[in-house]
Amino acid sequence: MTRELVWTGFVSVDGVMDSPGGTSEGHSYGGWVFRTEFDENAFSIKAEELHDTTALLFGRRSYEAFAPFWSQSEDHAAYQDLPKYVLSTTLETEALVDGWGPTSILRSIDDVAALKQTEGGGIFIHGSGELARSLADAGLIDRYNLLVFPLLLGAGKSIFSRSREGEHRLALRESAAYDNGVMKVVYDVVR
Repeated sequence: MTRELVWTGFVSVDGVMDSPGGTSEGHSYGGWVFRTEFDENAFSIKAEELHDTTALLFGRRSYEAFAPFWSQSEDHAAYQDLPKYVLSTTLETEALVDGWGPTSILRSIDDVAALKQTEGGGIFIHGSGELARSLADAGLIDRYNLLVFPLLLGAGKSIFSRSREGEHRLALRESAAYDNGVMKVVYDVVR
């Protein structure tokens, strides 16, 4: 049995995941998550995920953005000792954040495929849109945990590949709608 690889994150109705928390990534509408009325229930999926997460996988840019903050954040304390993996051809070991549990650098999609064959539970990807697209194109993503925000951004990074030929089928596992217009949508990838 292989480990489940799950992409989790915030997207707009048109599938854009670019810059949800701010403009540092360069999107002119960055910070769009905070312009939607806060509803604690809409974020309950994040607490639920903690029970399934046995490892984290990042692309280099997302790791460099999240690791310094999450390693010090009480909200992310549950991730402290989990194994972390970073897929990068350029990141060096010296650049890894100290004191944030075991972290390994993977150098290829094949390394991710091999990781999925190891013992353990769910491997969760936060952010890392380019990584998500590459892994989906390689047939390695098993599930999407999406919080869909009620807005259209029109342009920006998407977790979904636009170059993929053919149909990519998904099966609805779970959904919920919240008073602020956010939708929780959990899809399993159909193979």
